[in-house]
Amino acid sequence: MKLRNKINLYTSVLFIVLLILMNASIYFLFSHLMLTNELNRAEANVEKIVTDIGKTKDRLPPDQLLRAYLPVEGMIRVVKNDLTTHAKITSPSEAALESRPKNFFMGKTSEVVKLEKKRYVFVSYPVIWNDGSVVNLQVTSSIQEMDNMLNILRIVLIVVTIIAMIPVFLSSRVLSNLIIQPIRSMIDTMKEIQKSAQFKRLELENTSESELVEMGETFNHMIDILQSNFEKQEQFVSNASHELRTPLTIIENYADLLKRRGLERPDLFEESIDAIHSEAVRMREMTEQLLQLARQQEQWNIQLEQINLTELVTDTANTFQNTYQRKVLVEGNDITTGYTDAQKLRQLLYIFLDNARKYSEDQITIHIGQASDETYIQIEDKGIGIPKDDLPHVFDRFYRVDQARSRKQGGSGLGLTMAKQIANAIGIRIELNSLENRGTTVTLFFKSTESG
Repeated sequence: MKLRNKINLYTSVLFIVLLILMNASIYFLFSHLMLTNELNRAEANVEKIVTDIGKTKDRLPPDQLLRAYLPVEGMIRVVKNDLTTHAKITSPSEAALESRPKNFFMGKTSEVVKLEKKRYVFVSYPVIWNDGSVVNLQVTSSIQEMDNMLNILRIVLIVVTIIAMIPVFLSSRVLSNLIIQPIRSMIDTMKEIQKSAQFKRLELENTSESELVEMGETFNHMIDILQSNFEKQEQFVSNASHELRTPLTIIENYADLLKRRGLERPDLFEESIDAIHSEAVRMREMTEQLLQLARQQEQWNIQLEQINLTELVTDTANTFQNTYQRKVLVEGNDITTGYTDAQKLRQLLYIFLDNARKYSEDQITIHIGQASDETYIQIEDKGIGIPKDDLPHVFDRFYRVDQARSRKQGGSGLGLTMAKQIANAIGIRIELNSLENRGTTVTLFFKSTESG
């Protein structure tokens, strides 16, 4: 069964059950109130008869007085304690009441009795008769009129319930359509994506906080993630095929050269091995960078915390200096703190230090300080610099200022692109200033506190 039909069926059944319960409650409550009213009225009537008997028993025989109080449809009788009848008066239409068994009650009694499918109110009241004996004055009166009214009420409630089913069915159908509409739109969008192989998003007109709007927003977010992953996959394949073609060609050519002349010329053998090794190392580094760029930032496991920047920069500079035998000077306050991810910041520093190492021969200087409400780390080299026209493009993927020089230095054109992504992920703003043949300065700005 379709979800729309299920919603329609369940809501209709629920509304009808509630309507039946409500009407049944109304009927039983009204029936109880009317029956209680009839019992109270009958008891009041018997008490009045008893009072009148006490007042007129010396002037008027009780039997004659009872005839005046005979119900239109009922019976009055006086029952002694030996269950004999002292007096009995019955309406012509209720002759069947005379067959009811006699009972003697010690106190006042009232109840509803049923005889031949008709209901009656029965009241028994103890009274002192004119001969001084204690007898029961018993009055039985029909409540057929009340039952007729209840039957009419029952019929009206049943008819109302049946008539109310029509708007219930219509409203449940409208409700199911309203609930299914965004789901139907989502299904249509999925089918269109499947047919056209193009990513599409739901148009959310309702800005409320309902679950359906939340579901639509979740769907759009899922589509954004799928599209981003798809684009990254396409970009990875395109970048890998574009960038790996050259080192693979170089390796193939040198391997072919070794195969033909390697044994005859030792100098060519050494040159080929060095070239193949160099290209293999560059391919490995570039593959790692491509894989890093292909990942979502959510998969980077970023852990932001308050850290000592001075200590982190000093340790990073010492490690870099020992690895590449290049002088790195750290200048700044003894303790400068910042809110960031230590591992990602260390990776970011390695990228810029490595660029400074490749394109400069002099000392590399790192400054740590604060400007306004921002903490900064500044990496300065005295290298060849970057031409002014190339500065806006240095963070573009595979962009190289000097193709031949970058190849010689082993660059893949991905380092600064990765640096930009890392900086965006940990909330760092990068400023790059450079003068050709004078050097390059990279400044990393980030907030010094979490709330800032």
